Amino acid sequence: MRVYNNVLESVGATPMVRIKDDKLKNINLFAKLEGYNPTGSVKDRAASEMIKHLLNSGNINESTTIIESSSGNFGVALANYCSYYGLKFICVVDPKILPINEFIIKSVGGEIVKVDKADESGGYLISRIDKVKELVQEIENSYWINQYENPENANAYGRTVGKEICDQVELDYIFLGVSSGGTITGISRYVKERFPNSKIIAVDVKGSIIFGEKPSFRSIPGIGSSIIPPILAEAYIDDVVIVSEEESVEMCKDLLWKHNIFAGGSSGSVFAGVKKYFLNKKIGFKPNVVTLFADRGERYFESLYSEYMSKIITSVNQ
Repeated sequence: MRVYNNVLESVGATPMVRIKDDKLKNINLFAKLEGYNPTGSVKDRAASEMIKHLLNSGNINESTTIIESSSGNFGVALANYCSYYGLKFICVVDPKILPINEFIIKSVGGEIVKVDKADESGGYLISRIDKVKELVQEIENSYWINQYENPENANAYGRTVGKEICDQVELDYIFLGVSSGGTITGISRYVKERFPNSKIIAVDVKGSIIFGEKPSFRSIPGIGSSIIPPILAEAYIDDVVIVSEEESVEMCKDLLWKHNIFAGGSSGSVFAGVKKYFLNKKIGFKPNVVTLFADRGERYFESLYSEYMSKIITSVNQ
C-alpha cells in the first residue's frame, strides 16, 4: 500500500458502490463517490491536474497569482492545491458561499473577494466573472483558471475519473450533474470512446438556464448555472433530466437514510434524475447505470440537512 508525502497526493481511486433501491429494480445502479477525494469533492481532479499542467507547461510560475470564480468545491480544491505548490490564490465568491467553504479557503491561505451585486438572471455568476476579469487586469503575473472555457478542465476529468469509471463498470448509462460543464464534457468524451453505445444523461435543476429553463432563484451549490458554459459545446449529451430542488433534498435524505451515503445537494439532484428517468421505463434489458456523486454532505449540515437533522436529533432524545 502506497504511503503519501501529502494528503493531496491521494487524489483519485474513489469508491464505486452498488445502490439497491426498491424503485429501481429495472437497472443495476452504481455510484462513484467523489467526496472521498482529499478536499472532499470531484473538483480535486481538475484542480490537481490543471495546476500541474500549468506549471509543467510554463504558463504559470511560483510567483503567479491564480484567480478563479467559485463559491463552492472548486474554490476549496484550488485553495488547497495552490497552497501545496506555494502559489497565491484569489477566489471570487458571492453571498451564497457556505461559511465552511469560506473558512477552508482562508485557512489554507486563499484570499476571498466577494461580490454582492446580482446579475440579470438573479444569480451572481456573471458578476463574479466580471470581477475576475478586473483582477486579472489589475494584478501583474496573474492567471485566470476559467473553468467555464478552459479545455484542460474537461481533459482533467476525462483522463482521471472518466477512465476510472470505465475501468470499474461496463456502463450503458451515466448520469452527471451539470454546472460549470467541465465534468460532463470530459467524462462524456471518454465514456463515448470506451462505450460508443452508452447514453450520457445530463441532470440539471429548475431555475438553471443551461438547457433552456427560465432563470429563477437556486440554493443548491454545485449544480445549475446562470450562463451556458462554453465548454459544454464539446460534451456528448443524449438526454436531459430537470429536477426540482425539493426533489434533490428529498433524495439526499433518501441516500442517507436508506443507503448510508451522506451526500451533497448535487448528488441528490442526480439521484432524483435517475429515479425520474427510469420510473416505469421499459428498456428490454437490465442496464448498468452509473452516477457520480460530486461531494459529501457534511458541509451542508446547516443548510440542506438542517430541518431533517433537527427532527432526527429530537426523535433520538425523546
